[in-house]
Amino acid sequence: MHRADAGRYLWIMRYLTPGWIASVFFFLYVPKPAAQPPRRPFPQHVTLYAGAHIPDHVRREELDDSVRAFYSAWKKRYIRKGCGPGQYYVWFEGGPGHTQCVSEGQGYGMVITALMAGYDTSARTQYDGLFRYYRAHPGRGDPSLMAWAQKKGCRDMDGTTATDGDMDIAYSLLLADAQWGSRGPIRYLQEGQRMIAAIMNKEINHAHYSMLLGNSIEEDSKDFSDMRASDFMPAHFRAFLRATGDSNWSRAIGDNYRLFGYMQERYSPEAGLLPDFIRHISAGEGPHPSVHAVPAGAHYLESRYDGCYYYNACRVPWRVGLDVLLYGDQRALGMEAKINRWIRSTTRNEPDNISAGYTLDGVDLPRHYFEALSFITPFAISAMTDRSAGGQAWLDKLWGYIIRFRLRSFDYYDNSIKMIGLIVLSGNYWAP
Repeated sequence: MHRADAGRYLWIMRYLTPGWIASVFFFLYVPKPAAQPPRRPFPQHVTLYAGAHIPDHVRREELDDSVRAFYSAWKKRYIRKGCGPGQYYVWFEGGPGHTQCVSEGQGYGMVITALMAGYDTSARTQYDGLFRYYRAHPGRGDPSLMAWAQKKGCRDMDGTTATDGDMDIAYSLLLADAQWGSRGPIRYLQEGQRMIAAIMNKEINHAHYSMLLGNSIEEDSKDFSDMRASDFMPAHFRAFLRATGDSNWSRAIGDNYRLFGYMQERYSPEAGLLPDFIRHISAGEGPHPSVHAVPAGAHYLESRYDGCYYYNACRVPWRVGLDVLLYGDQRALGMEAKINRWIRSTTRNEPDNISAGYTLDGVDLPRHYFEALSFITPFAISAMTDRSAGGQAWLDKLWGYIIRFRLRSFDYYDNSIKMIGLIVLSGNYWAP
């Protein structure tokens, strides 16, 4: 230490109390995670459920290399330092009102980082930093949930939450526990269990176990019986059930499959598509209760296409598809089969013909004839479940189409869904 620096140090120490010093140390000290190797390092080459398949026109090592290459580019662009010691967040990239981060993206980043451990030797440090940022932005009413968005300078927009972001963060904590254990400075399993309980308490409608839009929806709210279709994540729910023993997650799986089956049959019998938002959900009583709901109208919450297959519902084939790939759920397989038949027919088995949005009748939305990885990638995950003639060739085409696009050509949303999709498509996505 330089002599002048030493003098200033002694002068400061003379006026500090031991308690004050301890407090400063507590807030500034960021413990490094123990140097424990991941238990499930990338690549994992998981065994998918019987009948599911991955692209087979290239060697598996090439699939893995494509994931590694895109992850390195994705991480460099989107993982940013937060405003507190040891914090990281997923950059929202040019969102409205100078939005810096949203809980949806934070969840994507935490899932991706946990799954890429092993290839990324700094994955645990990065994951813990993403966790610290989430915990530094608690939702109003329950600090286990995350405030849905932050502006520049890490300032919360408000204290409300978004259910999809919270569910991905909770799922990532179970992945982190499976990857590194829970004996370090962050008790991943306990944090995950606490968050799962908060989601069930604050973000699930206990009348029919659909998902609320967030924690601000009360029983007297006009949208209390409404949901975002892409918030149904049955593979997540199975992990939550296993981690907590709460049988309500099993009920949520059954009730939402019943709802989705109704929506497909009633509003999209040919294409099998779901709308961005589902409204006025109701269910009868008994062992086989009837269910009723309607697609949202235009400008219900986000756009004129709120009742169409648009930028929220485009994730449904991915979320539901995972329940086939990991658990072999036959309800999910039936839903995916209908979507697969329609998308292959309407595109004539050409990925370049996939549009960025459809009506529930399967008609392309006007002026949406452009590439959007957030639509293409989930259709590719759905293709992994396609057992019909030509299904493998269709999947192979989709893989080749997706990997040819460079990161700089798309935004955070498309690139993050592509990143998770590549992990799934290469057979490296596993359940905790």
